[in-house]
Amino acid sequence: MNYKIDFVKNRNRFFALSIAITVLGILTLLIFNLNYGVDFRSGTTLDITVGKTIANTEAEAKADAEKLLSGGEIPQPKIVTLGGNNDRVTARYDRVLNQDESEKIIANFKSAFGNQVTYEENTVDVEMAKELAFKAMQAIAYASIGIVVYVSIRFEWRFAIAAIAALLHDAFIVISFFSILRLEVNLPFVAAVLTIIGYSINDTIVIFDRIRENLRFAKLKKFSDLAEVVNRSIWQTMTRSINTVLTVLVAAVCLLIFGSPAIRLFSLAMIVGLVSGAYSSIFIASPIWILLKNRSLSSKKTAAAK
Repeated sequence: MNYKIDFVKNRNRFFALSIAITVLGILTLLIFNLNYGVDFRSGTTLDITVGKTIANTEAEAKADAEKLLSGGEIPQPKIVTLGGNNDRVTARYDRVLNQDESEKIIANFKSAFGNQVTYEENTVDVEMAKELAFKAMQAIAYASIGIVVYVSIRFEWRFAIAAIAALLHDAFIVISFFSILRLEVNLPFVAAVLTIIGYSINDTIVIFDRIRENLRFAKLKKFSDLAEVVNRSIWQTMTRSINTVLTVLVAAVCLLIFGSPAIRLFSLAMIVGLVSGAYSSIFIASPIWILLKNRSLSSKKTAAAK
């Protein structure tokens, strides 16, 4: 059967594209590391509600502790964002502010907007930041292990290896994207990665389930027979895969455009991960499985020849 795209035949091109992005991501990580947010490094976040619209430049000036405090030791806010109807300011500092420093910053806002100003202060110390980073990695590792066990039980170990390779591919693509563009990595980013893993494995399982179904009626004698099964299975599930991804992608794009700044990076991570997940389910997971399956086919031929 002729296909518009022969996924198996062109597998090396897809592998090369993923490897190129991965290598670029590794180099960026080695040189620049990730741009960790306050969640993963010590610091203070002030969420200040001023009760009326405020311009971004004014918010930055009011939150600039260096201009407020003597000694020159206090850092400028790492990032200042506006939320709500531009009446809520989020200022993040690279180190933990003491009570006097926080009060002077709030007093600066109250002098401009009156006593209607309210605020919430969140502080992460060094040990807590390390623990959060460790717990985040733990969560991703546990999720990956659980998926491997599930796929191994429901299908076979070759499917499990292909699935986990696709999942790691998706997670690292998102990490590489954030590293290359120097975007902030925080707890919502971890939530996005875990969500991406869930959607990615869903797409992969749909294709694997169809491959398993088609294998029941296939006579496997050579590699081309396996390629026929995989290509047919991918095309049979293509419409479902595209529709599923597009549905979630539209929601993620709407959150990116219309959502608050607090979830903007979460939405961006979701968009990158969803595209990567759809790509890996079709172009990475199935070709990896066929390479593993072909080895067992070759082994049976060798055993039969003896």
